[in-house]
Amino acid sequence: MSAVLGIFLLLVCVMLVLASSGVRLVQQYQRGVVLRFGRLLPATREPGLRMMIPFADRMTKVSMRTVVLDIPAQSAITRDNVSIGVDAVVYFRVDDPVKAIIKVENYLQATSQVARTSLRSVIGRAELDTLLSDREQINGELKAVLDAPTDDWGIIIDRVEVKDISLPDGMRRSMSRQAEAERERRARVIVADAELQASSKLSQAAQAMAATPGALQLRMLQTVVDVAAEKNSTLVMPFPVELLRFFDRATSVDMQRATSGDDIQRPAGGEVPPTSNGQLPITTDSPADPG
Repeated sequence: MSAVLGIFLLLVCVMLVLASSGVRLVQQYQRGVVLRFGRLLPATREPGLRMMIPFADRMTKVSMRTVVLDIPAQSAITRDNVSIGVDAVVYFRVDDPVKAIIKVENYLQATSQVARTSLRSVIGRAELDTLLSDREQINGELKAVLDAPTDDWGIIIDRVEVKDISLPDGMRRSMSRQAEAERERRARVIVADAELQASSKLSQAAQAMAATPGALQLRMLQTVVDVAAEKNSTLVMPFPVELLRFFDRATSVDMQRATSGDDIQRPAGGEVPPTSNGQLPITTDSPADPG
């Protein structure tokens, strides 16, 4: 009797072990893909406790959460022959767990390798200025390249971002010099524009002062007041500009008289006969001959 009871208890224990081995727990963020005797069951296992046939079913759990994949720095040559290092990050998630298990051996490793090769190919087709100034375009192209192979694996690429671009030291120095030259050019243009505007305003002020002669004298007195307000030892003696103009006009009149034809001697009978070349002879006054 005791032997029969022992065998019964042994069978009960074996059945409990087999039953417990057929129970699987699927988390809320997971889906279960079941293979029965090597053949895929079309329905995936939803979250919760799921019963399986021991030794017949094999379930693989697939996470449906977004995976952050860091792409290490990749050395590449841009379209304009500049060697740079670029690293990026890829955000993706599994949309079809059956394809992720059946069509690729390890979807995480496969996505990582595709992301590395795609990053080098996209960098090789772009120029350095585009990489530095238009990151959105590079991210969009990289996402489009990654979507092509990963779509067959049941993986959706949410976004791709280029994190950092490493430039050679020589290229950094050249870019810094270019930026300095550009800022210097802008500064010179601004200074030239300011001088143009100032000269225009000065021309208008000169025209206003020319219309009112007293304005120039008032401006001169204002300048004297400004210089005296600084408490320095400079002595300013205003000199009228009109006086200089008077001397200039007097000098011009004297020169015209000196160079005029009043000094040419004319004979008593009439005009001075021209020379052979058609010019009038110029003679100077000489004292009369005493003989």
